[in-house]
Amino acid sequence: MISYNPKEWFTFIFRFHKADTFRTLLPLIIGISIYSVIIVYFFQDYLHLADNHHLKNITIMHSMLGFVISLLLVFRTNTAYDRWWEGRKQWGSLVNNSRNLALKLSAILVEKEDKTFFKKIIPYYANVLNLHLKNQSISQELFDEYNINIDHKKHRPNQVAKLLFKKINELYLTKKITGEQLLFINIEIVSFTDICGACERIKNTPIPFSYSVFLKKFIFFYVMTLPLGYAFVLGYYTIPVVIFIFYVLASLELIAEEIEEPFGNDENDLPTERIAENIKKNIDEIL
Repeated sequence: MISYNPKEWFTFIFRFHKADTFRTLLPLIIGISIYSVIIVYFFQDYLHLADNHHLKNITIMHSMLGFVISLLLVFRTNTAYDRWWEGRKQWGSLVNNSRNLALKLSAILVEKEDKTFFKKIIPYYANVLNLHLKNQSISQELFDEYNINIDHKKHRPNQVAKLLFKKINELYLTKKITGEQLLFINIEIVSFTDICGACERIKNTPIPFSYSVFLKKFIFFYVMTLPLGYAFVLGYYTIPVVIFIFYVLASLELIAEEIEEPFGNDENDLPTERIAENIKKNIDEIL
């Protein structure tokens, strides 16, 4: 995730970062520029239709459709941002619940060995969840340390949560914690699986296919018909106008596509790895 100062907005105008939409759209911008030149030349210089007053009214259709497409894009970007923000809230809950669990265990547990176990396993859940959501491989190091076999073909965060539950149950059976204390710390452990499920819901449930395809087709045909209408009004000035309109519409769609999937390695994705590192730092301080 890109860290920046939102107050220095003027510098953003001349800044081109890796995820900038202009880089992605440049081949299409060039293609649409060539297409617009051909259309304007064909109607103005070849057919000489620039003085036809009836054809100049074609722009009315684009004005009406422009309002419709703007509403669709607003809904599209809002929906994508809601998914991004929901993912951020879930990871915020993971931070708070990890801290609360560590604080409770710090006060309840007496033996250093038990505290050391949770000092390692609580942050490890965040690390495993981060890699699980990104479909990356997970180190066997911690599981080997505690002589635990993990099946990488199965749900890995669940296996870490199972390890937590097993250890808590052992503490209860050995009378190191009471039944009331077991219920007291059970809330945070259960929340880990709830957070994992919420993140998986965001990751595995994209925007409906039909809606996404319709919007892309709408933008494509809207932009491709712009030169047909504005060639009679603006002449060769149609070319920069069409390019600018295409850049705005397509950029909004690209931004929505990127942020609707917040768990990845793109520049605008959630900094889940950094959050997991912060959890480890907090747990180390507490335990």
